[in-house]
Amino acid sequence: MAKPTEVRVSADQIAVRRGIEATVAVVGNPNSGKSTLFNRLTGLKQRIGNYPGVTVERHVGILRWKDTQTELLDLPGTHSLSAHSMEEQITVDAILGRIEGSKAPDGILAVLDATNLYQGLFLLQQLVDLEIPIVVALTMNDAATQGGLKIDTDALSEVLGGVRICPVIATTGAGMDDLREAVSTLAEKGAPRRLSVWPALSEAAEKLRSVAGESLRPTESERLLIDGITERNQSFASGLGSEAVALLITLREQIFARKPPISVEAQIRYDWVRNVLKTVQQSSPPFQGWRTRITSFVNQPVAGTIGLFIVMAIVFQAVFAWATPVMDFIDGATAALGSGVGTALGENAFSSLIADGLIAGVGSVIIFLPQILILFLFIILLEDSGYLARAAYLMDRTMRSVGLSGQSIIPMISSFACAVPGIMATRVIPSRRDRIATIMAAPFMTCSARLPVYALLIAAFVPADRIGFMNLQGLVLFGLYMFGIVMGILTALLMRKTALRGPKPPFALMLPEFRRPNLQTVFFQLLGRVKIFLRRAGTVIFTVAVIVWALAYYPRSDDIGPAADQQIEIARSSLSGDELANEINAINNVAAAAQLEQSWLGRAGKSIEPVFRPLGWDWRVSAAVIAGFPAREVVIAVLGTVYAVGDEADEATLSSRLKASTWPDGSLVFTLPMVIGLLIFYACCLQCAATLAVIRRETNSWRWPIFAWVYMTTIGYIGALLAFQLGTA
Repeated sequence: MAKPTEVRVSADQIAVRRGIEATVAVVGNPNSGKSTLFNRLTGLKQRIGNYPGVTVERHVGILRWKDTQTELLDLPGTHSLSAHSMEEQITVDAILGRIEGSKAPDGILAVLDATNLYQGLFLLQQLVDLEIPIVVALTMNDAATQGGLKIDTDALSEVLGGVRICPVIATTGAGMDDLREAVSTLAEKGAPRRLSVWPALSEAAEKLRSVAGESLRPTESERLLIDGITERNQSFASGLGSEAVALLITLREQIFARKPPISVEAQIRYDWVRNVLKTVQQSSPPFQGWRTRITSFVNQPVAGTIGLFIVMAIVFQAVFAWATPVMDFIDGATAALGSGVGTALGENAFSSLIADGLIAGVGSVIIFLPQILILFLFIILLEDSGYLARAAYLMDRTMRSVGLSGQSIIPMISSFACAVPGIMATRVIPSRRDRIATIMAAPFMTCSARLPVYALLIAAFVPADRIGFMNLQGLVLFGLYMFGIVMGILTALLMRKTALRGPKPPFALMLPEFRRPNLQTVFFQLLGRVKIFLRRAGTVIFTVAVIVWALAYYPRSDDIGPAADQQIEIARSSLSGDELANEINAINNVAAAAQLEQSWLGRAGKSIEPVFRPLGWDWRVSAAVIAGFPAREVVIAVLGTVYAVGDEADEATLSSRLKASTWPDGSLVFTLPMVIGLLIFYACCLQCAATLAVIRRETNSWRWPIFAWVYMTTIGYIGALLAFQLGTA
């Protein structure tokens, strides 16, 4: 666990300062209703942060009941205390008090899905053996009843060592007061008795503790015996001493006899679970409700795959169609605000900074917020309903053919709106190799920021002919989308065959029952993810926008402005009305283009023109591409300025200017091979500082974002070079 750099206040000091009497960890399997329950208990009294040194989010809330305040820590879902992913490792470390700056919880609220006791009891028996006060929230009782299941909670409590069990229905609030009472008084109660499911392991753990010291708790010694000394627990195990480490190796050989420890544990614990289920659970013919009928239909391979494509088509339609009016409104409001500020403050550097730098920078961030909101809303709804797990299951075989797992499909789909949330969605992938390969592939998906460039170039240079019932321009756009998908898949395959070479991890996934999404849970998750997007992506794009403004604004010429003013005065003497307004606008656009040409950005475009000359680009295209490296959103605005049609870059006028652009010898700059190469470049090149920042954040290293930028830029350059040279030849 990486150490945080900032100074931290201890968890005990924070608790005392806020009047919190105890800290209770909320633990359970994925899709067990844990988040819904957490939101029910805490309401708006919750906050989201990050654990030190990692990107896993930390959800903390306050449960107020009568005169008590209890801090609830919503831990990521896990199937057992043998962690297989970063999120599961955080859960284990938080329970055992291994996270720096945090103490072990005073108690545990274990969330047990009544419809899936077989999986839930595996984790629950491990939690009971921790010797920490524990209370069980038995969720999904309505679904269990409809499924023909009847659970004897008294018998289950006795089997679990006297643990209190509170049946609840988190979506309706039934049984919540009993649970609040139990959680609020949990720290006052003692730990339940140990279950002694695995006597041989318990005896070996005592032998290890006798050598390592009493500071090693029974559960910690048991986990060391099962997991061994791994990369994740090496810092913890380094304090054992050489004698304890040697004994640990010997005891593991005696217990497991060279068999996989996790397999041995699973066999012993699931034998216990099966025996328990015989005594506490009764089955009757299930009620054939809508959940059962939908589940049986969607679980069929052909029907499920067709349904998946239909769902994805609806999601894409919503992302691009529903968001457009709001995006147009934001774009218009931003432009109007910038124009108003410019008029109020006059033409000067400060006015340009506010209007073209700050306001335009904020606008370039929030304009994509409607798409992010809609995409996140659908993902959360699909996840909360239980459909997302089935999508991963259906796509597992296809994704494995390129070295990934079914869990990679959701981040890839998310990246069509924006690579930032797509990369953030890779946290659910247990294998680090699969996770990084998916992160490297995600930026190739055609995000919404590429669409303005595609739309401009396709409309200007691809004829609107029809091929059968298909429009040629639409086919080219579809081809660019497919090209991005193919490049992403090939990248993932290449990474898994080279730098990320390794065994394919097993894909274990629990398919939850279909259920109605809880609106409160959806709201809190949507709010949290939007905040993360604005904080991480927004700050980067905002900063970059200001930098690009400075490069395009400075240095100012002393001659261009006065010359333009003189031309305007001449126009005023001979023109009036609309003719005068159009002439003044044209003069200002030409002056802005001349100013940009001699600015640092224009000079950089001319300096780097020889590098891009083999691609058929002149200095103006080179300058726009340089400005677009931090964020693609600014490319159209820069082209509009450099071709003297204004910052807003009216598409029709800009298209005609691009078609008429020539080299000094009179030959056209924007030929069809050059345009095809430019489209390929934008399809491949990583022009997004926010994406690079999120890759750095998610991989906790600068190595991968630098590699991604160099790799994708090289691929884009080579593709554009081949398209132009071969097309011209």
